[in-house]
Amino acid sequence: MRITVIVLSRRTSRVLSTASLRFQSLLQVQNRASHQTTKLNNPPTHRLPNMADTEQAKAAVNTDESTTQTSSPQPTTPTANDDASSTATTSSLPPLSPTEFKIYNRLAEQMKYFHDHFVGMWTILYTACVNSRRPQNMSLKQFLDEGLRLVRYLESHHSIEETHLYPILAKKMPQFKAGKSNKLLRQHKLIHEGMDQLHEYILMCKSREVDLELSVLKEKMDTWGEVLMKHLDDEVKELEAETMRKYWTLEEMRAIPI
Repeated sequence: MRITVIVLSRRTSRVLSTASLRFQSLLQVQNRASHQTTKLNNPPTHRLPNMADTEQAKAAVNTDESTTQTSSPQPTTPTANDDASSTATTSSLPPLSPTEFKIYNRLAEQMKYFHDHFVGMWTILYTACVNSRRPQNMSLKQFLDEGLRLVRYLESHHSIEETHLYPILAKKMPQFKAGKSNKLLRQHKLIHEGMDQLHEYILMCKSREVDLELSVLKEKMDTWGEVLMKHLDDEVKELEAETMRKYWTLEEMRAIPI
C-alpha cells in the first residue's frame, strides 16, 4: 500500500499562516462592524444551505483532549475514477475516535467558520432587498459598506484558497487539482462574474451616480446567489472528516498549516 508524505517548506508554512491570520483579522473587523447594526426582525426568503454542525462534530469538540488516540488506518491515494468505490472504502474503515474526528474535521470546521460570516453578510443585504427596506438603525453608507465588505472578503478568501490551500490538498485529492474538472474553481469563476457586477453597482451608489434601488440590488445578487450558497456547502463537505481520512494520515493532517 503506497503512502504519500506531504513535506511543506518553512516558507510555505509561513505564507499560509500569515494568510490565515490576515483573513481572520478581516473577519474580526467585520464582527465589530456587525455588532453596530440591529438584528433583522424578518427572516430572509432566500434559501441558505444547512451549515449546522453535525452531532458528531459537536461531540468531538466537547471531548477531553486527553482521550487516548487509537491507531489510524493508513489511507490509500484514490484517483479521480475512484468515486464509485469511495463509499464502500469509507464504510470498511473503523470508526474514528472523537479525537481523530476532530483532527480530520479541522479544515471543515475552519472553513465553515469563514463561510458562516459570508452567509450572515449576504443575509443582511438580501433580506433588505426582499423586504424593500434597509435594516433599522443602519444608514445607507453602512449598508453599502456591508456589501463592499462581502465582496472584499470573498475575493481575499478565494485568493488564499487558490494560491495556498488548494495546491496543498491537490497533492493527494484529485477534486482540488487545477483544471476544468475542478468543480470548486468553476464555482469561483461564476461567483466572481456575478460579484463583479454587484461591486460595480454598489460603487455607483456610493459615488451617487445612481440612487440605490433594492430591487436592482436583488437582481445583482440573484445572478450568483445560488452558486455561492452551493459552493459554500460543497467546499465544507469536501473537507469533512470522512472524506479527508481517505486521503491523509493523522500526521499529515496535523502538518497542514491552515
